[in-house]
Amino acid sequence: MLFIEYPKCSTCQKAKKWLDNQKISYEDRNIVENNPTKEELKKWIAESGLPIKRFFNTSGIKYKELDLKDKLASMSEEEQIDLLASDGMLVKRPLLVAKGGICPGFKEEIWAQIVEEK
Repeated sequence: MLFIEYPKCSTCQKAKKWLDNQKISYEDRNIVENNPTKEELKKWIAESGLPIKRFFNTSGIKYKELDLKDKLASMSEEEQIDLLASDGMLVKRPLLVAKGGICPGFKEEIWAQIVEEK
């Protein structure tokens, strides 16, 4: 199981605490030091069945600075994935990648389902 986080993010801290309290083992990855690659993102987006937009940190400073709210619609899927792979701060976090599923953002109910499916 892979837990991708930005350590200063309060939601990431909450999610990490939840994983630890559930006694779930995971690989911890700092999204700034080790951003998901284009290949990883393509695979995770496809496996999740979610729209690419769900993988963007829409409340982030970088997202707003680049005015992506208006630009994403006119970008191809490939361009959006390239953009996500270019900067970890654009990726929605925390991101949980497990055998049971992939979930950008922390939603305890969804994470509980994902971690149960081993």
